Amino acid sequence: MPVKIMDIPAVRLEAPATATAPALALRPWREADAPALVAVYRDDDALRRWTSPGPQDEPAAVRWVRGQQQGWEAGQRYAFAVVEEDGRAPGGTLVGHAVLKPEAGSAEVGYWTAAHARGRGVAPRALQALTDWAFTAFTADEVPRLDLMHRIDNTASCRVADKCGYLFAEVMPAAPPAFPRDGHRHVRVRDGSEGAGRAPGPRA
Repeated sequence: MPVKIMDIPAVRLEAPATATAPALALRPWREADAPALVAVYRDDDALRRWTSPGPQDEPAAVRWVRGQQQGWEAGQRYAFAVVEEDGRAPGGTLVGHAVLKPEAGSAEVGYWTAAHARGRGVAPRALQALTDWAFTAFTADEVPRLDLMHRIDNTASCRVADKCGYLFAEVMPAAPPAFPRDGHRHVRVRDGSEGAGRAPGPRA
């Protein structure tokens, strides 16, 4: 069932620590995250390449966070700040972002990882936590499958998809200007559903 507005502040997902990296927590974005969000986007060419332009100053970051909060309230976009619980910052050190966007008959997942946290398994751990939550918080009728889409030249996202059980489904043609290059669609079907273990065919 959809997450109730009153439940939003209490939503918290967790991903275990590894031998070389601390545990992760996924929680709804807070306005207090604005300075860290600006710092993440500053001088990160890779992040700007793979994602839409991010906020460049704190007022813009606060507006962005408020937009994510409105997405929760409307039930249209469930965005999480991904933080490492390392004791270095109140609320955790920001290392990434994960989002679930419900659509008719499916939902899309997305994520990014901050430059300073890459190589520590943040993306696959966060995506797995988000995947588990999506299939728990929503019914099989609401979210029978999850789609993960990325640019065709983003090979790292292919590896993350594979680690988290998202099967390659199709090449999606470019649609400039928003999608200037071809992309991949990977699919994770709810366990126990018809089609689990194989990717659906191309979308009509």
